[in-house]
Amino acid sequence: MRIIGGKYKSRRIQVPPNLKARPTTDFAKEGLFNVLNNLLDWEEITALDLFSGTGSIAFELISRGCTYVVSVEQNQNHFNFIYRAQEKLGAKELFPVKADVFKYLQSLKQQFDFIFADPPYDLPDLEKIPEIILNKQLVKEGGFFVMEHSKNHHFSHLPHFKEERKYGNVHFSFFEF
Repeated sequence: MRIIGGKYKSRRIQVPPNLKARPTTDFAKEGLFNVLNNLLDWEEITALDLFSGTGSIAFELISRGCTYVVSVEQNQNHFNFIYRAQEKLGAKELFPVKADVFKYLQSLKQQFDFIFADPPYDLPDLEKIPEIILNKQLVKEGGFFVMEHSKNHHFSHLPHFKEERKYGNVHFSFFEF
């Protein structure tokens, strides 16, 4: 895994072969952050990374200057990897949480400037994620929510939908508040 921008730019973190995450490709991640760079002032925002996997997006957010990033991952091996990588980088801005995302979101009372969700593409309740985030008003006014998904899902019918961007097989739906 490679961090593509910010203070940890070009740092590589070796992902063990036993992790079964599908990390966002460098091509898609670069495209995503090129868009976000024009929308967000990194040093001023708090962020939530759901289904964090290897923590690739969370580490990118911290590298770019986010002061507070919560990384939620249920799988113990993935959580341990994120925690060890956090220690290795000395990233005090990252707060890893080992939890089921749906249960975490139901109990969450905090708002964030930016929320990113990258669930498994075949997750049965994938369609419910944006609805929960919208209904619970978890994004601050002026903030953004981005959902990574396959071509089989569409979210343009939901409130606050702004646009969908495609990078190869990776689709990002952007919601603006």
